[in-house]
Amino acid sequence: MEKTIYRRHLQIAMGYFVIAALLGVLLRSYSIIPFGFNYRYMVHAHSHIALLGWVYVALTTLLQYCFVGNVPHKRYRWIFRITQVSLVGMLLTFPFQGYGLYSIIFSTLFLLVSYAYTYHFWKNIDSKIQNSKGVKCIKAALVYMVISNLGPWALGAIMSNLGAQSIWYRLSIYFYLHFQYNGWMILVLISLFIYVLEQRGQVFPKKRFNRFFLCLNIGIALSFFLSTLWTEPPLALYILAGVGALAQLYAFAYLWGTLKAQLPALKLSKIQFNFLKLIIGLFVIKIVLQLLTALPYFATLATTYLDFTIGYLHMIFLGIVSIGVFFYMDVLGLYRISKQGFLLYLLGFTLSELLIAHKGLSAWQQWNPLPWHTEILAISTLCIPLGLWMIWIKQQ
Repeated sequence: MEKTIYRRHLQIAMGYFVIAALLGVLLRSYSIIPFGFNYRYMVHAHSHIALLGWVYVALTTLLQYCFVGNVPHKRYRWIFRITQVSLVGMLLTFPFQGYGLYSIIFSTLFLLVSYAYTYHFWKNIDSKIQNSKGVKCIKAALVYMVISNLGPWALGAIMSNLGAQSIWYRLSIYFYLHFQYNGWMILVLISLFIYVLEQRGQVFPKKRFNRFFLCLNIGIALSFFLSTLWTEPPLALYILAGVGALAQLYAFAYLWGTLKAQLPALKLSKIQFNFLKLIIGLFVIKIVLQLLTALPYFATLATTYLDFTIGYLHMIFLGIVSIGVFFYMDVLGLYRISKQGFLLYLLGFTLSELLIAHKGLSAWQQWNPLPWHTEILAISTLCIPLGLWMIWIKQQ
């Protein structure tokens, strides 16, 4: 398939990112300007377009380019088109009805077509790299993506029988998010890193890879229980959650110890190397926070002051995952990330994370609130879509 098609698909994904970021600014401005929209409905639109429009479309495009190759696939093009129908449908329905008939139809269509993509990808992996360790990670990532969808499927039954106030409502959402970012998204980023290394003649020793892969999957499975600790479950779940967090820590420390000597072979540009350093730094913060939330006191703290949870999720999606996607788009030569646009994006991301964290700390420690906190946060958030727009427009 022509490279220009992949570039076009990434351009579409970036367009969704710009829209999701603008919706984020709208949400941040809700308490400043008396907009007449339903806040909760707009949150649904924002989160769906960010996770499914931006991240899913970008990751599947990169996977198709790297692991399926240039063989033209009409099925892939149809899957992509139907995916866009479902995404546009969600964008036009969620802001006006939340989880209503039409938004559920479009979100269900998305789930079904994601299964079609999984089947298509699995059947059409380039035979030359079938035994690649990156492919092994991709297959696990796709399994986690399918598993994560059990959360949305369960929501309908939970809302009908138990209501949105039930603990199972929150648990189903946390289940979905956990296996999306810890399973699907992070494993895709790892698989792409292994792919790039292998394309440059570097080898991940088989025994070391198998140990890393086993520990990582144990960590992904067991660390889900971190998302359940707010329910004050039996001690056994605290132990399992702690083991999961430690397993992830060990897996990524082991990965870094194995691959750091091979980084010079990547021959990264300055901006690409800075992307990588940012991703690694944010990943260290993520692992530390995971370890802390395995302790009962911090688990309760994270759910009592939701700004901590919001900041954590934004750090993963806007930081680790999105910057990771930028890194691969640039390294693979599919999409050039402009320095000025990225710096503006990074400024907005950093300031908003600091302000969200400060708000949580202020509530926890009973500090005086920061003057003009809401206004400053809204302005900081505005830097994100502006930076993205600068990146996006330079590809035209």
